[in-house]
Amino acid sequence: MTKTINVTLKVWRQKGQNVKGQLETYHARNISTDMSFLEMLDIINEQLTLDDKDPIAFDHDCREGICGMCGTVVNGRAHGPEKSTTLCQLHMRHFSDQDTIVVEPWRSRAFPVIKDLAVDRNALDQIIQAGGYISVNTGGAPEANTIPIAQEIAELAMDAAACIGCGACVAACPNASAMLFTSAKISQLTLLPQGKPEAAKRALSMVRKMDELCFGNCTNERECEAECPKEISISNIARLNREFIKAGLVSVVK
Repeated sequence: MTKTINVTLKVWRQKGQNVKGQLETYHARNISTDMSFLEMLDIINEQLTLDDKDPIAFDHDCREGICGMCGTVVNGRAHGPEKSTTLCQLHMRHFSDQDTIVVEPWRSRAFPVIKDLAVDRNALDQIIQAGGYISVNTGGAPEANTIPIAQEIAELAMDAAACIGCGACVAACPNASAMLFTSAKISQLTLLPQGKPEAAKRALSMVRKMDELCFGNCTNERECEAECPKEISISNIARLNREFIKAGLVSVVK
């Protein structure tokens, strides 16, 4: 038999970036514990729509934990209380009957609020545009086995590539730093032979863009690693720092 719970939601409502926001209270009744957190918000929005009220705006897309669109701060935790879980995969069975749940958007100067729980994460796209790519000749795909790559290196690159760019690291960091995101994107390319020719340029341009967009500095608090739904390691930040220092030395020599 499916269990149901009643919870009280305190949800951040804000009509736009330059409008003052506030927490508003909603009561979610007879919520199945098999529902995801976003499905619970859907139920709230259905009732708000029936009552001719403005539904809660929040980001979502695939609802399979792979797109990075979902994401809010739930009771002070990015993506909620469960480790290695995106908000769309967080189920209501992890809450108790009569719980009060506070739901807020990502808090960062680089992520202006669009409306309610939805924020503009275009800053992360701009970091990618600054150098998160490789330049290759067009034409037929080369034989995969022509460039041997050690399994250990390939695994590290794939682990870094698991980053979905949700911004939880920024939301969790007391400095609103994007170092974990940026380092993951740099690592996944720099570790592989195809990314090495532009490694120096990539490190300099992506870090400069990150600073330009008003993200904070990393002070090794490790909240980013703890809240990342894909468990991206801060060892990538150490790699980014090494790449950045090497790139700076190369630039000085040139």
